[in-house]
Amino acid sequence: MKRLQLNFWTPMTLAIAALIALPIFSVLGSVFTDSGEIWRHLVETVLGRYVFNSLWLMLGVGVGVTVVGVATAWLVTMCRFRGQSFWEVLLLLPLAAPAYLLAYIYTDILDYFGWVQRFLRLIFGWQSAQDYWFPEVRSLGGAIIMLILVLYPYVYLLARVTFLEQSVTTLEASRALGCGPWKSFWAIALPLARPAITAGLALALMETLNDFGTVQYFGVETFTTGIYRTWFGLGAPQAAAQLAAVLMLFIAGLLVLEKWSRHQAQYYQTSNNYDKPQAYELQGWRAGVATMTCGIPVFLGLLCPSVLFWKWPSIVPRRGFGHSSGSLPSIVLS
Repeated sequence: MKRLQLNFWTPMTLAIAALIALPIFSVLGSVFTDSGEIWRHLVETVLGRYVFNSLWLMLGVGVGVTVVGVATAWLVTMCRFRGQSFWEVLLLLPLAAPAYLLAYIYTDILDYFGWVQRFLRLIFGWQSAQDYWFPEVRSLGGAIIMLILVLYPYVYLLARVTFLEQSVTTLEASRALGCGPWKSFWAIALPLARPAITAGLALALMETLNDFGTVQYFGVETFTTGIYRTWFGLGAPQAAAQLAAVLMLFIAGLLVLEKWSRHQAQYYQTSNNYDKPQAYELQGWRAGVATMTCGIPVFLGLLCPSVLFWKWPSIVPRRGFGHSSGSLPSIVLS
């Protein structure tokens, strides 16, 4: 058996790891404290909604980021169309936009008093909300869309790298056997990229479970809002820590899934030939569909919010930002 070699970096690494793990140990230690009465109250009132909403949020965001991230990664990597190199970079940028900021901006323009509904009432002569139906932005569905718009780059980035590194011979062999772009994607490229897609999906879902500002502003009760309310609303920090421990089970499951996917990657790489295969040339309506597929998430997740945030700075004080302090929104801190 190889003997463990100790050097200067070993105790330093252990010390840093222990320091980082202290909050985790604190949360896990709270499981052994007695908070029975608070838990009975949570079970009878809101715990079911916390679990239900958190699971639906994960499901909706998971499906959304996978579809958007994989589709855009395949288009900019394996296809050629006008503006393709331009979208390669822009598709990464929505990751820098906070989801709660998108929530404030889209609520400001899509709610009943926003300019979109005001314009519709003006055009069609509607007098009140009873005269028409408009989707409610401050809802579970709205929170899912906001999170998809800022988290799909996790899947996009890892999927694109995998598509770039896939074996040229495998893809060219599929073409020689008569596989078109669609069949090559489903039968060859997608299965090969599955571990990377799963890793990106795990990162996006961990961010989803960690989100507070968006779900709080939209009135969606999840574990994160429940932890906050249990601590500050009920004055029960121990019960809040126990809720956090339950949330850590979700995170642990995602980490196990991500680790498993990386271990499986060794079975999917069949060649050391990483030369880029010949790209599919898209013309006409196909190029238009590819441009729309890449442009919609960039427009909704970055360009539109940026323009609106710059054009209407009145959104900032109305939504709780401080002019001088640069602090977080009051909805997060209150």
